[in-house]
Amino acid sequence: MSDQLSLRIGLRDSSVFASYVAGRNQLVVNALADMRSGAGPVCIFVHGPSGTGKSHLLQAICAAASSRQETSAYLPLAQLSTFGPEVLAGCGELAYVCIDDVERIAAQANWERALFGLHQQLDERAGRLIVTASLPPAAIGVGLADLASRLAGGLVFALQPLDDADRMAALQLRAHLRGFELPDDAAQYLLRRLPRDMNSLYAFLDELDQASLAAQRKLTLPFVREILAKR
Repeated sequence: MSDQLSLRIGLRDSSVFASYVAGRNQLVVNALADMRSGAGPVCIFVHGPSGTGKSHLLQAICAAASSRQETSAYLPLAQLSTFGPEVLAGCGELAYVCIDDVERIAAQANWERALFGLHQQLDERAGRLIVTASLPPAAIGVGLADLASRLAGGLVFALQPLDDADRMAALQLRAHLRGFELPDDAAQYLLRRLPRDMNSLYAFLDELDQASLAAQRKLTLPFVREILAKR
C-alpha cells in the first residue's frame, strides 16, 4: 500500500464487500470475494455503467487483502493518468493490483506497454490484476495487441444496474452504516424524484445526513421533501 500512500490515494472505510448490495451481480461479487492470489487467471476485467459500484468492489478487494495481511494497491486512473505510467512502478511485487477506469489509458502507447509489463510481472509472481472499465475489453480501444489479448483472456465480468428494490435496499444500508435510518416512504420518494443512478442517490443521501445533523431532525418524509425542495 506504500505507493497508494505516497500518491495520497485512500480507501473508503465503507467500501467493503459487506456494504455492497449485489442485486443481479451476486455471482460477480462472490467470485471477487473468493479470489485469492496464486489461483486462477492473472487478469480479471469488470465492466459496467457508471453507478454499478466498480470502484467500491476494487476497494473491497484491497480491504479484504489487508485483512489477510496480503499486499494490494488501488489505482484510480481518473485521478492518476496524468502522472504517467510511473505510478505502476513496484506494483508487480504486490498480491493484488486494482486499476479503476482502465479505458483512461487506452491508445496511449507508453501506458499500454507499462500495463502489459505489469501483467507479466504479476504472472511471474502469481499476483492478480483486477481492472474496471465502462465497456468490455474489446470496446475500450486498446492498441497494443498483446495487452488487449491479456485483458480479454482472463475472467471478464459484466455488472448490471440495480432494480428499484435493490436501490432502496442500498440506500437504506448506506444510511444505516452512517448511523441513521432512512424510512421506506422517504427512500421511495427519493427514487421517484432523483436520477436512479447510485452515484446521484448516494450524493443526495450524504446531503440529507449533513442537513439532518445541522437541523437535529430525523430523516422523515416531510424533512426529505423540505431538503429536496431547496435544491
